[in-house]
Amino acid sequence: MKKVWPILVVDDEEVMCESMAAWLREDGYRVDTAPDGQMALKLAQSTDYAICFIDLKMPGGMDGIETMMEIHRLRPEASTIIITAYATVDTAIQAMKEGAQEYIVKPCHPQEISMLVSRILKLKKLQSENAILRKKISRQYRHRDIITKNPRMEEILALTREISSIRSTVLICGDSGTGKELVARAIHYSGDRAEKRFVSVSCAALTETLLESELFGHEKGAFTGAEGQTKGKFELADGGTIFLDEIGDISPKLQADLLRVLQERRFYRVGGSEEVSVDVRVIAATNKNLAEEVQQGRFRDDLFYRINVIELRLPPLRERREDIPLLAEHFVERIASELGKDIAGISAGALKLLIEHDWPGNVRELENVIERAIVTSRDGTLVESDFTWLNQRSNPTQSWEVPDLPLAEVERRVILAAMERKKGNVRDAASSLGIDRSTLYDKLKRYQLEH
Repeated sequence: MKKVWPILVVDDEEVMCESMAAWLREDGYRVDTAPDGQMALKLAQSTDYAICFIDLKMPGGMDGIETMMEIHRLRPEASTIIITAYATVDTAIQAMKEGAQEYIVKPCHPQEISMLVSRILKLKKLQSENAILRKKISRQYRHRDIITKNPRMEEILALTREISSIRSTVLICGDSGTGKELVARAIHYSGDRAEKRFVSVSCAALTETLLESELFGHEKGAFTGAEGQTKGKFELADGGTIFLDEIGDISPKLQADLLRVLQERRFYRVGGSEEVSVDVRVIAATNKNLAEEVQQGRFRDDLFYRINVIELRLPPLRERREDIPLLAEHFVERIASELGKDIAGISAGALKLLIEHDWPGNVRELENVIERAIVTSRDGTLVESDFTWLNQRSNPTQSWEVPDLPLAEVERRVILAAMERKKGNVRDAASSLGIDRSTLYDKLKRYQLEH
């Protein structure tokens, strides 16, 4: 994959600075320039530069070595190259000791610069592809692998760091495709159970009989085809974490069995008479409103309270639109690398189109959309035309006419509509309205609305 690698040139000699930038731009790179260390740091705060060319001697109180060290503090992955007209062994040793990757002497030759940049970026590309491959194979995701700048998601990630090393059961709620398993893996691999197994089970994918055997294992002869003893997922996750995805879909019998495991940390294999003890942390996930399922008698209240010790509620992608450009760029880089496609990035117009889409399938849908665009793209950059089919399948946004009513009546109707949409669930209604529950309770009381 060809990535848009940004490069920074820092030199107080304007002619030298602009000449080097022009050579690099001719090679197709995006290049920024800075006349001193202070300006270089400002640029590095907002741009993740792949390579920084830094002049050793610059006026203004910050020399090249100090500038390099400060940029490394901001951008540890950046490769820095010290350039100077005064080459000595001592300065070369100092530059390398402080983290410079290369040390070149003025006057610089365009061919030398091109070959040096090409060599560094080839290595970075291999490192990036290897990191993606290792992540795909191990699926060991930590907090730093979750891409977001949304305040609600950042609060959730802060909480997951706090709970990563305790055994308390976690319930992750959210629409399909919001990344519930990714958060569960981040909790596991950031805690003291990281060296043990993370075992994932889809509770919605199996029948009651198969799911029981999948969770607890079985003995030889327990049912037709059971030719030997088989350990279940709880045993396999001993010492680690078991992730029960879509726990709201399990049968009443399995709810009772699961409650016993959570309470006693012991169970019987299917067809077995010997108790098996395990030390397992349970993380459950659901796209259902389990409190409502309890009210309707479809989910045991005692099991609900047992798994809902710590609740994390992930916002849908339409409520964290500021993350769409970050996620899109990440998926372009990863998927293009996996498919061997030469895709440099995604255009501003295409990003605008993606940001305006409502994403009913959330992050998973965005990932699939990016993959389809990469497969069908005939250009080196994804543009609006690569996503035209997305608009065609989207429902047109309906405009809302402001009614000729007092403001209080408008608010009452909006609250009533939110409560109806969320089937009376105050927490969910408050979340959709962007207010806290206590505020919604006050408004329900003020407008004499039942709840």
